[in-house]
Amino acid sequence: MRSTGGGYAGTDRDSDGAVDVVVVGAGQAGLSSAYHLTRAGLDHVVLDHAPRPGGAWQFRWPSLTYGRVHGMHALPGMELTGADPLRPSSEVIGEYFAAYEDRFGLRVRRPVDVSAVREGGGGRLRVETSAGVWSARALINATGTWDRPFWPRYPGQETFRGRQLHTANYPGPQEFAGMRVIVVGGGTSAVQHLLEIAEVAERTTWVTRRPPVFRDGDFGEAEGRVAVALVDERVRRGLPPQSVVSVTGLPLNEAVRAGLASGVLHRLPVFDRITPLGAAWADGSRVDADVILWATGFRAAVDHLAPLRLREPGGGIRVEGTRAVRDERIHLVGYGPSASTIGANRAGGAAVRDIRRLLSRERTATPVL
Repeated sequence: MRSTGGGYAGTDRDSDGAVDVVVVGAGQAGLSSAYHLTRAGLDHVVLDHAPRPGGAWQFRWPSLTYGRVHGMHALPGMELTGADPLRPSSEVIGEYFAAYEDRFGLRVRRPVDVSAVREGGGGRLRVETSAGVWSARALINATGTWDRPFWPRYPGQETFRGRQLHTANYPGPQEFAGMRVIVVGGGTSAVQHLLEIAEVAERTTWVTRRPPVFRDGDFGEAEGRVAVALVDERVRRGLPPQSVVSVTGLPLNEAVRAGLASGVLHRLPVFDRITPLGAAWADGSRVDADVILWATGFRAAVDHLAPLRLREPGGGIRVEGTRAVRDERIHLVGYGPSASTIGANRAGGAAVRDIRRLLSRERTATPVL
């Protein structure tokens, strides 16, 4: 296994060491958190399971160029400038994250898989990984959602003779040339897939559980606050978070207008069952297909936190700010209302400020012998 050192405010060390903070994940949220930890002088390590810098962006399909990215906010302290809008976003943002790590000395250990976070004794956390064990006083979880694609289940799904795949392994449109493709999902990714696949496919069919909502006009700061508040309210109730994008609606840009006018974005209600040859509805209608593409979103990748029993009866982790209500040592950034790139930046700073207060309180409470 390749390792590239640790991301610390102090001296370099191997695993099995004690640090103030472990950061899990080196995407937008993780790098923002590491930046603030470094500025605060807190001893920390950054663990990332990806093979190279870029977070989940490095896995995006080649046809998602930087100019088509649905919002990308600069990391704190370093703008992303001069990027070619026609280059794949995976390349542009991967290079930007790599340069950012280098500029601020954020030496990320990768690839490292975190398998479990447990009580470690003495008020510390035991972080078990493929590269050994770390002991930490606090943990910032910045694992995002890319590793947990959501696959809905429908009757007959296992009988389908064609190909089923998810946005997480979408290869770009060329593999669907001449095929009949059903795209399932009502989000931005589904629309992007449809618009480009329709250019090469024999036929595309779009199905969603709910009628899509298109947003005309600018999406300003006030609208953004409302959207974030809706997501935040769910997280405070201990429910699984929705993405910020899911409550903002679909932007009605020129490409979407053309797709609506041409019929590519004609939406059908979701089917009742899947057949060996395609999909079927309760009214007897059918659509034959060679491919079903599930653009059905992702869930938070937090299974490694299960030993701490943070989940609420509603299925989510209740969070106030970034702090898990059931354990103040755990902070979730890029989760729920901070899942946008600008939200992740702000959450990273907020988490570090909260952790500094926690560690300061602990030091004050520790008697000097």
